[in-house]
Amino acid sequence: MLLRYFSACLGLTAVLVATARAEEREQNAWPVRVAQVDAAGTVQSWQGAGPLLFRQPLEGGVTAEGFRPIYLRKRDAAGALTESDFIYPIFIYRSDSDSYGWSIVRLINHYHSREGSPTASNDRGFDVWPFYFSRQTDSPESSYRALFPIFGTLPHRLFHDRISWVLFPAYLRLERHGVSSTFTPWPVVRTVHGADNTGFSLWPLFGWSQQPGVYHNEFYLWPFIYNNVSRLGEPVPKTSFGVLPFYASEHSAEGMGESYLWPFFGYSHRTAPYRYDETRYFWPLFLQGRGDVYRNRWAPFYTHSIVKGVDKTWVLWPLFRRQQWTEEGIAQTRTQFLFFLYWSLVQRSATNPRVAPAEKTHYWPVASVWDNGAGRRQVQVLSPIEVFFPHNDNMGLLWSPLFAVYRYDRRSDDEVRHSVLFDLITWRQKAGHREFHLGPLFSTESSSGGRRVTVGNGLLGFQHGAGGGWRPFWFDFSSKADETSAPNH
Repeated sequence: MLLRYFSACLGLTAVLVATARAEEREQNAWPVRVAQVDAAGTVQSWQGAGPLLFRQPLEGGVTAEGFRPIYLRKRDAAGALTESDFIYPIFIYRSDSDSYGWSIVRLINHYHSREGSPTASNDRGFDVWPFYFSRQTDSPESSYRALFPIFGTLPHRLFHDRISWVLFPAYLRLERHGVSSTFTPWPVVRTVHGADNTGFSLWPLFGWSQQPGVYHNEFYLWPFIYNNVSRLGEPVPKTSFGVLPFYASEHSAEGMGESYLWPFFGYSHRTAPYRYDETRYFWPLFLQGRGDVYRNRWAPFYTHSIVKGVDKTWVLWPLFRRQQWTEEGIAQTRTQFLFFLYWSLVQRSATNPRVAPAEKTHYWPVASVWDNGAGRRQVQVLSPIEVFFPHNDNMGLLWSPLFAVYRYDRRSDDEVRHSVLFDLITWRQKAGHREFHLGPLFSTESSSGGRRVTVGNGLLGFQHGAGGGWRPFWFDFSSKADETSAPNH
């Protein structure tokens, strides 16, 4: 369980994880195709045209195939299409048992529920951001078509219950939790009403809004003068007052704070929900805070903070950064040099120090190194993609292999594979079986049963059986180094 968590947090790419299936032999016809074949002779994965064409298994019975970096297709264990991408992430297609949809650069989006779907019957939508929005369902209340900025109403979109506009910015209405804000035009004239809320503003000159017994907010010459009071029903209301940039203050039952020549100088004192005192000297460069939260900032030279168990240190920002924290029994340390030039994450068991750590390190753009602490280790050279997309499987499938001029994969002490120039040169060993391939030109295989040397993948070669002696052969394209006798040609 601990090993599984290590691997998940390190974010091993789908490309590298997928090769973990049992592979007994390799068929190397580079650059046409390099295939991994199991003991039964079934092709488990293959790569062709250098790194461009591929097919390989993923977790959960999913199979991925495509043409890098143009096209990617995924099918489930039953062979049903679940995803299709074109120049990812430009065009993305998604499909499941309930619905399907596609997206172009996340700006043009379409989705449609499948017939008989229990979650969203006859639900379909089409958006062209930020101009056109539509959704059609069996219910008129949740169906809409909207054209921005001409006319439209969006229910339950963009974090609001309802958004309406006519010739925006001439008219805009926002509704949320029973409170409506109407702008005529936006953002100059605003009226607020609903759920005992009232308000009016002529931005940026003045404005106010209130709910009796709950809050009262007002501003003048926004954002320079404001006075906000909330929690009116509590013994000590929360107040915020400011005449910027000269003075700003906050007071509540939990603490207080003041700023002078905002935001450069000031202090804060808090007693709940945690104890904390902070003094600011020319914020945000110089700051000191003590209590349940610790901060010591002398930017850009040195910064150290401890917040909710996360220990973070900066030296000569942005030159060096280190962050340490513990999550679900895993002690983690992330170290960075210039953000991504050097990036390392080390994970250790917080309760059992005898467990070997798991590590993931990027030396951008030269190499990436993975080690799960239990014998599995992987190295890729070159690696300009991984540090920027550590948890994006599709980037690992489509883009990362295009740069992998060398790849090393060790699954255990007796199972290792090397690949050079996109499988032009490969060498692997597993349980006493060894293989070396220089494309289709030259290959050697050896095991306890004998040895086989071929030219042209079996066009001609020699075989050494367990009984001793070398025998020539030709036109034998099988891969059976453990045979005790050579074919008679």
